[in-house]
This record gives sequence, C-alpha cells and structure tokens, in this order.
Amino acid sequence: MLRRITAVLIIAAGLWIIMPGDDDHTPEPAQPEAHHELEWKQQLMRQDIANTNILCRTQCEHDLHMLASSKQLHASRLQTFMSDHPHIVQLQVLDRTGISKRHGIELPTTGQAPASRYMQQAKRHVQNGRNYASPTFDIDDSPYFILAVPASSSSSEERIGTSRAAPSPDDPRERASRSQQEPIALIAVVKQLLLKEVEVHQRKNLRIVPYPSDKRFKVESVDFDSGQDVKVDHPEENEGTSHYYVDQVVVRFAEPLTNSDVDLLNQELDLASIEQLGYAYVLQSRSFHTQDMMRYLEQWNPVYIEPHYLYLTNEQERMDMYSDAAPNDALFDQYQWNLPNIATLQGWRYSKGSEAVPIAVIDTGIDLTHSDLAGKLLPGVNLVDEQAQPNDDVGHGTHVAGIISALTDNMEGIAGMSWYNKIMPVKVLDASGAGSTYDVARGIIWATDQGAKIINMSLGNYADAEFLHDAVRYAYDRDVVLIAATGNDNTEQPGYPAAYPEVFAVSATNPYNERAIFSNFGNYVDVVAPGENIASTYMQNQYASLSGTSMASPHVAALAALIRSVNPLLTNEQVMNLMRETAVDLGIEGKDKDYGHGLIDVNRALERAAQAKSSILYWSKWLGEASSS
Repeated sequence: MLRRITAVLIIAAGLWIIMPGDDDHTPEPAQPEAHHELEWKQQLMRQDIANTNILCRTQCEHDLHMLASSKQLHASRLQTFMSDHPHIVQLQVLDRTGISKRHGIELPTTGQAPASRYMQQAKRHVQNGRNYASPTFDIDDSPYFILAVPASSSSSEERIGTSRAAPSPDDPRERASRSQQEPIALIAVVKQLLLKEVEVHQRKNLRIVPYPSDKRFKVESVDFDSGQDVKVDHPEENEGTSHYYVDQVVVRFAEPLTNSDVDLLNQELDLASIEQLGYAYVLQSRSFHTQDMMRYLEQWNPVYIEPHYLYLTNEQERMDMYSDAAPNDALFDQYQWNLPNIATLQGWRYSKGSEAVPIAVIDTGIDLTHSDLAGKLLPGVNLVDEQAQPNDDVGHGTHVAGIISALTDNMEGIAGMSWYNKIMPVKVLDASGAGSTYDVARGIIWATDQGAKIINMSLGNYADAEFLHDAVRYAYDRDVVLIAATGNDNTEQPGYPAAYPEVFAVSATNPYNERAIFSNFGNYVDVVAPGENIASTYMQNQYASLSGTSMASPHVAALAALIRSVNPLLTNEQVMNLMRETAVDLGIEGKDKDYGHGLIDVNRALERAAQAKSSILYWSKWLGEASSS
C-alpha cells in the first residue's frame, strides 16, 4: 500500500541550561517528559526575546554614540543614519536651550503618556551629561523605548545644521548664541517590532505551534510511520507527521523521458506541468490526486516515486585568555559565548577564511542591505519568486548567514566565524518559513552549479524523499560539503536531509556543553555545536538571539569553509572526517546518539588541516624530485 507522507523543514534552535555536576563526569542530558517539553520551549522563547531586547538596546546605544561623536550632524547625515536604522523612527538633536530639531515620524497620539514622561527624563539626563534608556512602553500595541546620549562638543558650524555665514570671532554675542545652539545630545525613539517578530519566528522554529494549515500549500498531513491521515491540532503532535502537495508527484524514471513519453503522460494524467530537475521529474495534474498519479506511474517501473513534500524552516573571564585575539565587535564580548566555546579565536591563527571558498545558505534569503554583511554576499537566487532578489522576509536566513560570515573586527554588531568566506543566498522558503522539496532540491543544484564549496541547510523533515536525496547526491558527487540541522523535536527519529549519508548532521548544545533540550538526536548525528541563545544578524539591519539546531549547523558550515580555506586539497569526505576526528568527545565515551563524535573544535580542526596540507605538499615535492632524478 502506498503511504501518504509529508515533510517539514525545521529551523533548529532551543535552550534549556542544565548546571553541570560537581564531579568530573559530564551528566547525561535529562529527557523531558512530554507534557513539560512545551513549557520548556516557551521558556526558551521568552529568553531569546529578552536577549534580543538587550542586543537591540546595546547595538542602538553603540550606533548612537558613534553618530554623536561625529562632527557632522547636519540633516542629511541624520536622515542617512535613520534610513540605515529603520527601527529608529524618531531622532532629536537637543541644544543647550532645550530646543530640539526632530527628524522622522511623529509618535501616535494614543497612549502617549509614558512616551512624554520618558522623553522628559531623557532630556534631564543628557543635559547633565548622562546616558539614558527608558523601559519598554507600548503605543497602539507596538513596543518602543527611548535612548539618549550626550553629543561630543564642537564649535563646527556644520553641527548646527545651518548654512548662514560665519560670524565674526570677535563678536561675543554671536559666540554665545552659537554656543547655545550647539547640539548637546541625541535622543532616539526605537520601535521594537523585532521582539514580536522573534516571538513569531521562534514559535515556528521550536515547534511551539503546529504545522501550517493543510490549506496553506494545498497539502494533506499524515503520520509518517502508519501512512494514516492525521489532523495536527497541538504542537506536541508535530513529531512524526508530514505534508505533501495533493496534486503533484516526484518520480525518477529508469531512463530519461522521450517526447512521446511526455505526450503520453500529459494525456493520461491531465498534466498542468512537467519539470525535470536533476535526475527526477515533478508532475502536477489538473484533475488527479497524488495517490491516483502514483498508482498509475507504478506501471512505468520507476526508480522511485513519492509525494512532493512540503518543507518548513526548521563573559569577561572567558575573554582574558584570548584578549590579544578578541575582535572588537560591539556585541562579541558580552553575548557571543559560542565562538570561544569551540576555540574559534585560537583557530584563527591558522586561517580566517578565504574568498575562494563560497558558502551557500539555502534558507529564507538574507537581508541584502545589512551593514554587518556588507561585501560578504555573492549574487544569489530567489526560487520562491524568480523575478525578485533573495531578500529575507523571515529573519532566519540572515541569522544563519551572520553566524558564518558577519563582518569581524569592524566595531559593529557581532563577529562571524569567517573573516573572508563569502555567502551565496539561496531563497527556497517563503515569508511563512515554508517551502517545497522541489525548491530545496533546485537550490542545492543551483548552488552546486554556481561553485559553492559548502552548503548549509538549517531545515529538515521526517520524510526520506528520494527526490531531495538525488539533489544531495548531485552536490556530493561534485565535491560539495553539505551540512544540515537535525531538528528541534527532541526525538530520535531521523530528520532529512541531515540523515542522508552524504550530509553532515549537526545537533545543538548549550553553554555547558550539554545537548540542548530541544535538539534531535540519534545514531546519524555527526557532531554538535552551540545552538542556544545565539546572537546574530537579523532583518532590517538589526540583531537577534535565536535558539535551535538551525543555529548550530552554520557553526559547522563555517568550520568546513575554514578547513577548505587552509587546505583546498581535501575532498568533501576528508573534510567531514577531519571534523569528526577533531571533535571533543562529550557524554559517554566514543560516538553516541546525543553528541555524535562530539563538540566541534575549530583550533584542532584547522591545525590538523594545516598539517595535512604540509604533508601532502612535502610528499608531492618529494615524489616529483624522485621521478625527475
């Protein structure tokens, strides 16, 4: 009997911190009871929202201080600043008289009492030379806060924002007037819709909400094991269920179709479309259901036939030992526990990356205008809307890209793991975080054909789709290193594409090197990497904290790129073996289902890659000299 199955690509992330024991033995991660898992995920989501609030405030204060120290505070400079920071909806320049020049929007009048009170407090603080940050307050159900910083003193006429002729330096009245009009502070009103966006995002990523409605993509949902139709009404019922398009099939024939074959299929199945991708074909019918199409196609003796699956987006003491190598990014020291945790800074002694090793991020797209990704993005593709740029309308892909390759040591935002490797944006998931097997497979093939050396897939499902597996094989056969997240359901059930043998599977850990409570596990897991409360880039030139195996996977993709930057002679399988062999063993001794081979170690991996390169070059030279003699 043919089974009806669906699949979901999950953005992987999650956090539940377990304090380590007093003895030397690393405790086994506790397995949550089913009725507690949802509560823990909600707690994790609240922590990510709180951390995102802190990241937003920290970066806004940093950027406002940088602007305040500028000697050019004329109107055009302020407007440029606001266009680069769309979340700053109003900017005031305050002078000594208490008069302010206002740029941006007027705040809505509804519920403005807190805004007026906090604005007055802000002015009092900066008039006394002190910074100010208000609590978050709501106006028309939208969260805001007010931030104020003193401006640096200057007598430059440009800072007043006027074009009048310079007064005589001997006129004391003009000097006094100019002094009174000189800016003394900047006051910003910040709209924090980002917090609500992160909440919506994490409800999906951590599977706190059920799969999308069956009507969303004209799909049906079934239990993966039994093949029986199911209706998912509760988040905890997501595990083991899948979705597929009810009017499409994916089929690989033993031989490529001839023109007469295509004509026959069009006639027999009333096809609306037939498209070839790699080794397989996607057929869509105007009048036949998926199951009817599959029964008919059995007589063609295909290599495989299956439904078209639907996918979804799946501290100071530390720094003392790295003080010489620590980057100066504004959020690094306080919020990026993840990079020191995997010995990234020591690894940079061997390589900080190479532009010759591009990394494809197959995801929701990337914020193409984010200042912390400037110059790091290659031309990409939007397979959801081929007429549009691969812009991120979810935030997930931008977050993944920042972990890999945000600008490092630029005094802004976060530090990426790679200083020089570039990112190839491949948008296969839409604004809801959902996409199709077809688009994911197309994305893999497109990235491979465009020269990607590494592919990151922070998405997954529970259906072993041969169609997607074919695309994975296509990339693997062309020496691409494929990295994928395992998922966020705290289940041992294999998730795909992570569980394909050609793909390097990554689960998530917390800051105590324990498996994150949400993280999937199993014998197919290769390694683990940081995945809880990870700070990274986000949409609209902002930063967010997210949790999930989606956040763990790009750490490993970046490591693979650094390895290939050190030693481009290594094959994809050699790169994967090197990452396994140099991982730090966690849990029970040896490879296990919770941690795979262990936690990635950037320093050990890059050291081994450099040694391997030296050995290869030595023996190549020796063999060359021996043959010539």
